[in-house]
Amino acid sequence: MTTFVTGGTGKTGGELVQLLHKNNHSVLVASRSSIAPSPLRSVVFDWFDPSTFENPFKAAQDIDKIYLVAPPVFDSLPIVMPFIDYAISKGVKRFIHGSSSAMDKGDITDGKIHEYLVDSGVDYAIIRPTWFIDNFGTFYLSSIRDNNEIPSVAEDGRVAFVSVKDISQAACDAIVSPESWNSEVFVVGPKLYSYDEVANLLTNVLGKKITHRRLMHEESRAFWEKFGLAPNYAAMLTEMEAKIADGYEENIIRSSNVLTGKCTLED
Repeated sequence: MTTFVTGGTGKTGGELVQLLHKNNHSVLVASRSSIAPSPLRSVVFDWFDPSTFENPFKAAQDIDKIYLVAPPVFDSLPIVMPFIDYAISKGVKRFIHGSSSAMDKGDITDGKIHEYLVDSGVDYAIIRPTWFIDNFGTFYLSSIRDNNEIPSVAEDGRVAFVSVKDISQAACDAIVSPESWNSEVFVVGPKLYSYDEVANLLTNVLGKKITHRRLMHEESRAFWEKFGLAPNYAAMLTEMEAKIADGYEENIIRSSNVLTGKCTLED
């Protein structure tokens, strides 16, 4: 049987397809350009072009599981829902959804997808990672390099930053498990950090002073919009990050349904 991986050339998806391949698991990669690392199979798939939704099932008639990563839009359920319904009609039995620690079931965006999958009656696993370690080399890279700072609204809140590798391993485990998890699982790193502590670590590594610049909400929204995100999506990310200041992320590590990864920022 085959697993179809949406976002298969992205951060978690790219790691996931390699893990599945190494485990001799049949995998089909979604790509808007139909390009995937050799020897993996790929197929043209675009969330904003429903005519591509049938492509994976033409390429592989035995798809029974899907790793689902929604497009970065504020209300993604209307975009994703038709594909979920179509996939179920084609015999897909299990969905593994890459969500977020800050999005509870029913919340706009990934929380709505979480809710829809549960209500659909299919087997599912909701992977809810906390904030990515890897963001310091992507979203925050230019701020660190050019301005010697990490901007955030997190204040003194702490986060168990998690690696893409650990997130992908959790998704792989949910896919290959003989029994469906049928639950949400938080994926966290093994150590809590404040943004001030992250700045100190980077100072030691880079040999120059890095600070944590504490943003107002409007500044944070502008920061996220610089990456081409719509204003409502940027506002949502700001509110998600603001939960850190209220202790939301730190409380997650005390939950019963937590998987703790191995990678830390020191790595």
